[in-house]
Amino acid sequence: MRTALCALGAAAALVLLPAGHARAEGQEPDRDFTIADPRITESSGLAASRAHPGIYWTHNDQDAPLIYGIDSRTGETVATLTMQGVGTPRDMEGISVGPDGDIYVGDIGDNLDGSWDHVWIYRFPEPKTLRDQKVAAEQYDVKYADGPRNAEALMVHPKTGRVYIASKNEDGGGLYAGPEKLSTSGTNTFRRVDDVPWVTDGAFSPDGGRLVLRGYFSAKEYAWKDGRLGDGGTGVGAPFQGQAESVTYTTDGSAFMFGSEGGNSKVVRVDRAGADRPATEAPGTPKAPDDPAATPGADDGQGGQGAQGGQGAQGSATLGFLVLAGATVLVLGFKRLLRR
Repeated sequence: MRTALCALGAAAALVLLPAGHARAEGQEPDRDFTIADPRITESSGLAASRAHPGIYWTHNDQDAPLIYGIDSRTGETVATLTMQGVGTPRDMEGISVGPDGDIYVGDIGDNLDGSWDHVWIYRFPEPKTLRDQKVAAEQYDVKYADGPRNAEALMVHPKTGRVYIASKNEDGGGLYAGPEKLSTSGTNTFRRVDDVPWVTDGAFSPDGGRLVLRGYFSAKEYAWKDGRLGDGGTGVGAPFQGQAESVTYTTDGSAFMFGSEGGNSKVVRVDRAGADRPATEAPGTPKAPDDPAATPGADDGQGGQGAQGGQGAQGSATLGFLVLAGATVLVLGFKRLLRR
């Protein structure tokens, strides 16, 4: 389904990626890492563990009820969770950890953009121990108030626990809010509360004051106000990735972690503007209340790009190159590829 797009991405990546890498891998948590598990070939969602520092939960875009816990220090899988008590997933696309400590998984993909009259959300407590295990999950039926649609981004607000879904459409999608509490009996209706660009994933900041949304070639961070987007968003310098699929915040909110599909796919850290930690500060150290990085819309005076690690500094240049060199391919073939 995505062969041509991935090939384009891989070719561009060979040209655009830097020759060296400034950050050592496999030594500190919440840094760039490569997913080593050969089973994970279509990582479509990413969520930072609250119970286990440095661990990130992901899943394939597939029909198996499997969730993987990846150690960002090594890229190795340290837990494989098999959901029980749910039906066979159709197209799992998003994952988030709620304020209750539960993991939420969005079986919300629909490449035909309206072929399913309902989709599902799965929910289970984050395990206290990291090991291969079966987990009892609840299943919620979901419908959209304005009819079926494709979606890849599921976000749980870290304060209210309300679940949001961003639909995916090349002409622009919608941000949908679920009911205050999900119910396993009956249908949970999600209602449109805002407009969004083309979105492949999103995540709330740990303090709940910001929302990051990414697409294939860019990402923006928005202020969050009164249950909707509070501004027009600020670019965050997303790295170029062959099949850009996922994003989440580190648990301290100091950086974004961007993921992609493909075997041995890389997760890239991009520091938030104004949120750099001193070299002597331990990862995960709480930020002071007056830290400007804790303020929605904080800017470093350079268009909100901030200091960026890994490949993040490549974001703007990569986007320009891709738009210039790949416009014809994208216009003629992109829509058809996504809806096969």
